[in-house]
Amino acid sequence: MSALSALSALSALSALSALSASAQAPSAPPAVAAPAGLRLPPVQRATLPNGVAIRLVEMHEVPLVQVTLTVKGGGRLDGERAGRASFTANLLDEGAGTRDAFGIAEQAAFLGADLGTGADWDDLVVSLNTPKRTMGDALDLMADVALRPTFKASDVARERDLRLAQIVQQRDQPGGMAALAFGAIVFPAGHPYRRPLGGDSAGVAGLDSATVRGFYQRVFRPDRAELVITGDITLAEAKTEIVRRFGRWRPNRMPVFHAPAPPPVPRPERRTVDLIDKPGAAQSVIMIGSPGVSRTSPDYAAIEVMNTILGGSFSSRLNQNLRETRGYTYGAGSGFSYRPVPGPFTARAAVRTDVTDSSLVEFFRELNAIRDSTVSPVELERARNYIVFGLPGQFETTGQMADQVQELLTFNLPPTYLSTYVGQVMKVTAADVQRVARQYFDPARVHVVVVGDVSRIRPGIEALELGPVMVRDLEGRAVSN
Repeated sequence: MSALSALSALSALSALSALSASAQAPSAPPAVAAPAGLRLPPVQRATLPNGVAIRLVEMHEVPLVQVTLTVKGGGRLDGERAGRASFTANLLDEGAGTRDAFGIAEQAAFLGADLGTGADWDDLVVSLNTPKRTMGDALDLMADVALRPTFKASDVARERDLRLAQIVQQRDQPGGMAALAFGAIVFPAGHPYRRPLGGDSAGVAGLDSATVRGFYQRVFRPDRAELVITGDITLAEAKTEIVRRFGRWRPNRMPVFHAPAPPPVPRPERRTVDLIDKPGAAQSVIMIGSPGVSRTSPDYAAIEVMNTILGGSFSSRLNQNLRETRGYTYGAGSGFSYRPVPGPFTARAAVRTDVTDSSLVEFFRELNAIRDSTVSPVELERARNYIVFGLPGQFETTGQMADQVQELLTFNLPPTYLSTYVGQVMKVTAADVQRVARQYFDPARVHVVVVGDVSRIRPGIEALELGPVMVRDLEGRAVSN
């Protein structure tokens, strides 16, 4: 062997020895630095003479502008006509001004803009994301959609048929079935969340052009409107552009719709189990829930840390147990639905039919464990870091910033709230986690809704003796066993 070959062999042997030693020595994870404070640009405010509120955040890094128009209304105003608000919102860009749906889409594409309409439980929304250089023309298009929709009978009929087909489809999908039944079982008559935001067949079938136009005229008013604007624009520029398109918007004389106060949502006196039959289903969809909590609760930060540990992240207890350890599901989780009228707390998963009862055992094992004992320091630190280090990523784009500003407005939170939130999260203790878990849900007083093949899953569920077992339809009505 030459000297060079021997040297090469010796070097290789040394390298292998070093690798072997490093493989045997345990490596410590890198230390996580303390999170920096979240410093956000100010939210600037203005109000037009007609009542339209403007909230603006300057973001000059890229030449884009996000404009989001929200009008107080949404699904809470549906009344006896479920789905009316979301149906009306979806029709805004089906025809407006002199353009039909294709003309609107073509113009938006030509301008490089993204224009959308929709509704949630509390607002009708028209959103626009546009390059700065085409902003004027894009705002003209947005104003047409928002202020001059046509609601042609042919467009209404087409969208109504499409919505009815979607409702039929939802009623045949286990996940959709679970959501429908859960709402009907948990929320009392007269509560807006009892029926889906998209409506039901009875409500949607009666929607026509006159009904939609009447709803729009009584809801879509400047004194109920807010414009959240983010991006490469100043407040002075924004006011000039908005006045030009929305300054002459005037409320009509029709009576104004106001959302009635919803009835209280009682917590069940005991745990109940309701089964919705889906014969031949390969999976069961499990939803466990109870009345939720207000977004403005002083315990919000502690609740979010607690739920991150329980079911709000991939490394949560529910997901690690049911997915990683047991292999029962592709994913399990939990969360609180925060709305001006609080939504529910839910824990859910789609599991194999043959392990439906075993999955319920594991759900309640975790729901009880987080209440019965304090979380470990490692879990607590990981959950707090998960929240605070992920927070900056929610402010990267103009659209994300607009969403965050809109949340402040929706829940009437102060502009300084986001700057203090990191500190609130980092102050959450293990005792806080246990306290809010005990306070805001009780596994012994929840609704358990399971969609699956009742003939296969019922015996195992009844053997668990979780509570009275009832077979129901999607409207929450008891059916013969």
